[in-house]
Amino acid sequence: MIASRRRFLGILAGSAAALAAPEAHAAAYRWRGRALGAEVSLTLAHPDRAAAEAAVEACLDEVERLEALFSLYHPDSALGRLNRTGLLEDPGHDMVRLLSQAQAIARLTGGAFDVTMQPLWRLHAAGAPDADAVRDCLRRVGHRGLQVSPRRIALARPGMALSLNGIAQGYITDRVTGMLRRRGFGHALVNLGEYRSTGQKDSAGSPWPVAAPGGRVLDINGGAVATSAGAGLSFDPAGRRHHILDPRLGRSPNRFASVTVTVATATLADALSTAFYVMDAEQARAVRARLSGVAVLAEGIRPPAAARP
Repeated sequence: MIASRRRFLGILAGSAAALAAPEAHAAAYRWRGRALGAEVSLTLAHPDRAAAEAAVEACLDEVERLEALFSLYHPDSALGRLNRTGLLEDPGHDMVRLLSQAQAIARLTGGAFDVTMQPLWRLHAAGAPDADAVRDCLRRVGHRGLQVSPRRIALARPGMALSLNGIAQGYITDRVTGMLRRRGFGHALVNLGEYRSTGQKDSAGSPWPVAAPGGRVLDINGGAVATSAGAGLSFDPAGRRHHILDPRLGRSPNRFASVTVTVATATLADALSTAFYVMDAEQARAVRARLSGVAVLAEGIRPPAAARP
């Protein structure tokens, strides 16, 4: 499920893939494969192929380690244990750091981004809920009911549960980028569903090109890009109820086909793309005013259902 909300993007960006792929470079090594349930790639501008291969192997080990912590579907994952019992003792550095960042973004966005929305996802996945069911479910949603400290993580109310699908991919992307830097790979493009670049694509100082919805190509130089799109997974044939749910209202917004965010880190880009997808324009502007270096691209404003043919 980490990759499900990106399924739409692979189709959408496919026509731009050849254009957006980094050009061949005499000192570039590119690995492509599958991780986090999606097609991913690591591109390293470095002359030592053996060192690049070793770095990629270490990065994939790190991805596997972190996915085992954050996965909803690994029964023994730290997240799985937290959702089953409501408590996680000695949660470890990565879980504390990720959830601390998630809580900060929840406060910044007024709850538009909220990792406690998993009960809503379960409700909608089971069928179209009525208003009473949504109101009841919202009692088990809310970032203020998530308590995070280095010693323990706790859910304050019975029935609460977390999903990290809107932030974990970005966090893992940032961790992998940091690993590459520490190994001396100062020029790289990491694509783990979100993009994060470091340095430049080539010796001429060119930025890294990344495919975006609408056939666009974004040039990034030391930043990150993430896109959220409701069409990644729909709960109904019309696509009006989809997996991106507003945690404040309990339903799927349909203002946009996709929202792409460019900002310094993949963690923030991942979470903000989700938050801006569910926010109205005034709310999004207020959040952007409190941050620096944030660019937003909204695609395909959807008309109301009644106006559709």
